Amino acid sequence: LHRICPILTNEEADSYHTIELNTKSFFPNVSKLSFNTLPHPIYHKNFDIFIDTLQDYTKQGYSIKILSDSQKQIDRIAGIIREKLGIGETEPLFKGSFCGITPTLNSGFIDKDQHICCFTDHQLFERFHKVQQKANSARQGKVLLTLKELNQLQIGDYIVHTDHGIGRFGGLVHTDVNGKRQEMIKLIYRDNDILFVSIHSLHRIAKYKGKDGTAPAVSKLGSGQWERMKERTKAKVKDIARDLIKLYAQRRQEKGFQFSPDSYMQHELEASFIYEDTPDQQKATTDLKHDMESPVPMDRLICGDVGFGKTEIAMRAAFKAAADGKQTAVLVPTTVLALQHYNTFKERFKGFPIEIEYLSRAKSPKEVRNILDRLHEGKIDILIGTHKIVGKSVLFHDLGLLIIDEEQRFGVSTKERLRQLKANVDTLTLTATPIPRTLQFSLLGARDLSVMHTPPPNRYPVQTEIITPDDEDIIQEAVRMEINRNGQVFVINNLVQNLDTIRKKIQRLVPEARIAVAHGQMPSEQLETILTDFVNYDYDVLIATSIIESGVDIPNVNTIIINAAHKFGLSDLHQLRGRVGRSNKKAYCYLVAPPLELLTADARRRLQVIETFADLGSGFHIAMQDLDIRGAGNMLGAEQSGFIADLGYETYQRILNEAVSELKEEEFTTLFETKRTDAVRGNNWVNDSQLESDLEIGFPEDYVENVSERITLYRELDNLQNETELAAFEQRLTDRFGTMPREAEELLMVVRLRWKCMLLGVEKIVLKMSRMTLFLPSNLQSAYYQSDIFNRLLTYVVTNARRCQVRDLNGKRSVVVSNVGSLKEAYSIISQLLQH
Repeated sequence: LHRICPILTNEEADSYHTIELNTKSFFPNVSKLSFNTLPHPIYHKNFDIFIDTLQDYTKQGYSIKILSDSQKQIDRIAGIIREKLGIGETEPLFKGSFCGITPTLNSGFIDKDQHICCFTDHQLFERFHKVQQKANSARQGKVLLTLKELNQLQIGDYIVHTDHGIGRFGGLVHTDVNGKRQEMIKLIYRDNDILFVSIHSLHRIAKYKGKDGTAPAVSKLGSGQWERMKERTKAKVKDIARDLIKLYAQRRQEKGFQFSPDSYMQHELEASFIYEDTPDQQKATTDLKHDMESPVPMDRLICGDVGFGKTEIAMRAAFKAAADGKQTAVLVPTTVLALQHYNTFKERFKGFPIEIEYLSRAKSPKEVRNILDRLHEGKIDILIGTHKIVGKSVLFHDLGLLIIDEEQRFGVSTKERLRQLKANVDTLTLTATPIPRTLQFSLLGARDLSVMHTPPPNRYPVQTEIITPDDEDIIQEAVRMEINRNGQVFVINNLVQNLDTIRKKIQRLVPEARIAVAHGQMPSEQLETILTDFVNYDYDVLIATSIIESGVDIPNVNTIIINAAHKFGLSDLHQLRGRVGRSNKKAYCYLVAPPLELLTADARRRLQVIETFADLGSGFHIAMQDLDIRGAGNMLGAEQSGFIADLGYETYQRILNEAVSELKEEEFTTLFETKRTDAVRGNNWVNDSQLESDLEIGFPEDYVENVSERITLYRELDNLQNETELAAFEQRLTDRFGTMPREAEELLMVVRLRWKCMLLGVEKIVLKMSRMTLFLPSNLQSAYYQSDIFNRLLTYVVTNARRCQVRDLNGKRSVVVSNVGSLKEAYSIISQLLQH
């Protein structure tokens, strides 16, 4: 006993009640507590056997409990049972002894004494059981912090002002406006011209993010050159967007196949997914089915980070198509990926009557001919392959769904052929190249979009470390550790001629490792054999070129070593790192590069960014940084990188949004049916409302002392979108700095006032010398001047004729209201106008 519990003597131990969890007892006199239970039976996802078991136990008087973390999953299981037994929705299952319980246990059991059967959904479907991770919120905070640091403005940084162009940041300064002290941002333009920007207009300035490493041309104030450049870009963007919208319009008129609602087999397939669906996956699945069940051909883009379950959604769509007797074509960029998808689909659809085949260079002409014949006869449900499958010789019996993986990697001719195919076939495109959010919204006219931000449960971020080629001990330890936990390793090197040198080096460091080498110049049969053997665990280490970058999914590989990492682009590194950490094991990524001080500034920044953003879903953060500009997606082709270099990323995004919304309003009104109803229903007549005032508004220096912190807070406040965000901001401010002084409270009121003015159609509001001037839309042909909201404004002016007047000066229309001494008063007048 001293071995087990050295603190107690034998006599002391005898005076305690002791419970031993063991098969043999240490003590001489024992009474056994035996549990009369059986472990959870194994069903291999076979619902027929499961239902027979339930009926048997019900006859013996047992009550049935189904345990799951999600009520939706319990309902789904009950639905499958009802469908199999032919029981209606309202009838009780198994004489009312069936009930669902959340949350679940680690494993189910059958208790013979209590007459209870507890079945867990994860054992029923052979899924991994999800364990809650506490650290998620902490990790999230870290990422936000880094983004904040990257966006912080330093004196001398290039910035872009929407209206005035590219200048340099000159810091936060104090100025006097009508005797009142105000904080302004100082911007320096060409020839040392200076512009002061009010802290209420910070959303109009952004840090310049253009092409890596090249300094932009600083604009000249008042020259009109910036405006001309914006107009030129907008016209170009409009041309491109117009074509996209026409395509969309054409698609809306096409008649496609209307798929029938889900069958019980569909429910069964989805319930057996070995991970729990993330909220994004659920939403994407729902949207996808809605598209497929409507008569208009689907054209949906699913954009999600590497390893976030896009393939699962594609498989559900393919299954739905097969259930209605339609064929599916899955188009992938590489042979390796075709084989990979073939194995994934085959494994996922095991036990379902679905015929899957794939075409690649490795198939003999005879095999290819056989596949094409069976395809034409309708004997193959799903065909996976590279651009070969859209060739003229490939004839489908009845194609219903086209799935395209990583569309940006196909050539122009393939895309043209796809366009002809796509006209009335449902199309689903998957991409991991992160598309910044603004672009998604602006191009909504072109295709429907699902974005997946949430990582699957039990995924850990990949631990990323930068090492030098001399750190052989780290490489040796990394490979050994992975082999010892029965895992496998990728070693990536992009020069084919170096692969053998690297193989010898790894073999010298870890003699026991079984090593394979793969690259694109090999005969395809050999490449396929090596990859298949690697998947089957015949090798421990695969040394390859970045042929594995796109979509290769081998969950057993959890360490990746990238040689000469400084020569890869940011998104390539992100894609490569996404090849590991695809199961519930901790994964490691080692970036081998010369010491940082020897690298160029760009290469150093790329490696630091990829090391910093090791978090799950950081693909989007990397793109928001847009450090290599590729993230904006290839919807606008090569031209856009030129626009971005001239205008900076955020201004370009803003112009893109404006161009698309103008097209929707002016040229395609019937298509989008977004005719302005009225501001009361929440429509903004203007995209932005600026404020100028001579009131003391801002964060006093004795409230927030640090200058860069004040700038960050001003920018954050200026970008808030609604009252909930504002309340949260106010709460954070009070928690950090204490009770807000009057000037800070007024600043929050400014944000509310600007929102109200946007609803009222006010482009600019000036509060000076106790007078409020409201500048109305500059386009005098705007529908605003025929709207109810404008009539209300006129009524107010007429009713309060003594303090109001309407002015028309140089084509600018404004309303002046006198005796407005405070923000509160201005807010109350605007609110009154909106309530009428």
